[in-house]
Amino acid sequence: MGRRSARAGRSHLSSLGLPYYLGCPSWSDVAWRGSFYPADSGPSEWLALYAETFNAVEGNTTFYAWPAESVLARWAQDMPAHFRFTAKFPGDISHSSNLLGQLEAAGNFLRLLAPLGTRVSPVWLQLPAGFGPQRLAELAGFIDAQSRPLAVEVRHPAFFAKGDDERALNRLLRDSGTERICLDPRALFSVNSSDPAIRHAQDKKPRVPPRPAAFTRHPQVRFIGLPEVEQNETFLTPWVEKVAAWIEEGLSPYVFLHTADNRQAPALARHFHARLTARLPGLPALTEPPQPAQLGLL
Repeated sequence: MGRRSARAGRSHLSSLGLPYYLGCPSWSDVAWRGSFYPADSGPSEWLALYAETFNAVEGNTTFYAWPAESVLARWAQDMPAHFRFTAKFPGDISHSSNLLGQLEAAGNFLRLLAPLGTRVSPVWLQLPAGFGPQRLAELAGFIDAQSRPLAVEVRHPAFFAKGDDERALNRLLRDSGTERICLDPRALFSVNSSDPAIRHAQDKKPRVPPRPAAFTRHPQVRFIGLPEVEQNETFLTPWVEKVAAWIEEGLSPYVFLHTADNRQAPALARHFHARLTARLPGLPALTEPPQPAQLGLL
């Protein structure tokens, strides 16, 4: 049996049995080869390997470029039926001057993703920092035109001010059955560092306060941490409690773990699951990707 077919035959029982969705910002980080992925693995194997451990992934790749049909066919082959791919609307849709002018493009994008079926759920709409309260009616019209569940990430300061503008946003999302994505970058911004990876991440990520929301059965959390797993403990602990409470309420949250350069994102995600298992004994263990066999002594 070939290397790929042997790996493809491994069980997905652990990730299938999770009461929540857990993952990283991508599956294709070359830095994971030799740590999370076998050192002898290639990029064409990484999605299938990733899906042996995690049951969800952020769909950041679609924000930057529309995937080719051949790529989607390969993804459909490698993603198990229970897997969730939170595809982002491409930036040329979400960052346009008028969302209502992008309804046809949005429909075309969703039709392109049809081979993935229910694995695309929810679809993410990440709005730019300039998308403010004056455009809420536009957002409402865009949401109303969609046939799939959506989750929206906002970055305008007015939506974090605990005033009328934020209440109006939350009312719109709740009443339309749309989730509000919660970005938590507090760990990332908790240090003054000369580390290039940290400084780069701090330049790219918005410094917004976390807004945990559960407007649907699937709360959405993006935790942006520091490079080393143990550096994030203070900020991770409240999320262990929050996610455990959501699960106990019968919700099925999505939790995505980032680190500044994402080299340790899989380790942080596995650590989060270990912490959550201590809080909720009985959760299935995560399956580890296969590693090269150790050569025995002759």
